[in-house]
Amino acid sequence: IDQRLAELAIVLPKAAAPAANYSPFVVTGNLVFVAGQLPTWEGEIKYRGKLGKNLSLDEGYQAARLCALNLIAQVREAADGDLGRVRRVVKLTGYVNATADFSDQPKVINGASELMAEVFGENGRHARVAVGCSSLPLGVAVEVDGIFEVA
Repeated sequence: IDQRLAELAIVLPKAAAPAANYSPFVVTGNLVFVAGQLPTWEGEIKYRGKLGKNLSLDEGYQAARLCALNLIAQVREAADGDLGRVRRVVKLTGYVNATADFSDQPKVINGASELMAEVFGENGRHARVAVGCSSLPLGVAVEVDGIFEVA
């Protein structure tokens, strides 16, 4: 996977520390449950706002992709630095900060889904939920959590 990331010119951020009293991930059996990740890069929020109001569909897509990079960074920590242990991306849940009439949540969360497929190939295909919300923490545009199977 590290070679694949290099081929794709993808650099992962450092896994973020939790901002409150929770774990950034929980490993149980061969599953890793990763807490919701925000569109941050090295601690700086990159996408704030509301889809359908002051953010474009492409900005939402990029925000979801950045959330997915943070998910992968957390999974790398959970797998003791070895992304080769990831056997499957099981499920992603994407939350989109959107106006009441915005209905392209799936297109936004494609930013996360497509990154998983790029990085993990067929094992990156997953079940998914994409929902709209009236607000998200810190005013971010998107939040994504995930479940991964590891060896």
